[in-house]
Amino acid sequence: MGASSGIGRRLAEEFAKGGIIVGAAARNNKALQELKSKYPDRVFTEEIDITKEDAPDRMEKLIEKMGGMDIYLHVSGIGYSNPELNPGREAEMVSTNAGGFARMLSTAYRYYRDNVRKGQIVGLTSVAGTNGIGRMAAYSSSKKFAQTYMVALEQLSNEEGVDVTFTDIRPGWIRTPLLDDEKSYPMEMTLDYVIPRIIHAIVKHPRVAVVDWRYDLLVGMWKLIPNALWVRMNVEM
Repeated sequence: MGASSGIGRRLAEEFAKGGIIVGAAARNNKALQELKSKYPDRVFTEEIDITKEDAPDRMEKLIEKMGGMDIYLHVSGIGYSNPELNPGREAEMVSTNAGGFARMLSTAYRYYRDNVRKGQIVGLTSVAGTNGIGRMAAYSSSKKFAQTYMVALEQLSNEEGVDVTFTDIRPGWIRTPLLDDEKSYPMEMTLDYVIPRIIHAIVKHPRVAVVDWRYDLLVGMWKLIPNALWVRMNVEM
């Protein structure tokens, strides 16, 4: 989910190149068709806007085209700094990164539960979800929601006896179309560097995978900072 550009596009291409059947979904249907033209026998597509109520039905349609689903990979999301706190942009990020995330992961979970199938749900969240970041209030909060939502679904799967594993992949800054071309970011990573590490996490499926080790150390330190001190810090992301 989110296969039209950036991380999602590269992951879809790598999996298809490796002979895996891929269900590619995004809002940009043109980009999806370009992807399918490269791998016509391995890529199935469906235009899906995760903020729309018909998204679950469209996802179920895509699963039918593929003949089933072993792994649900959610990459779809938006994010940017918004220190001006423009209400529209704040609401848009929450709607996509939290509302859309819940809408689609719950659909994936119900698929595995209702069809009594073993599966894996992978969500790309962010190191920003470690704590609230003033300049990225909606983004960091929505990513925290996503991380907590996966914990809740995992608890429910244990309660209901659903054979699903959950993998929360938390990258730092990655050079994708979401970033400002004229700005550099702390410990910025390239897609060529990140994609193999994300694939490794999907295959090995640890419960949480921070990409990369530098960010793992950083967020580890963040967790030790009490809120009384955190809210007085100037956090640049």
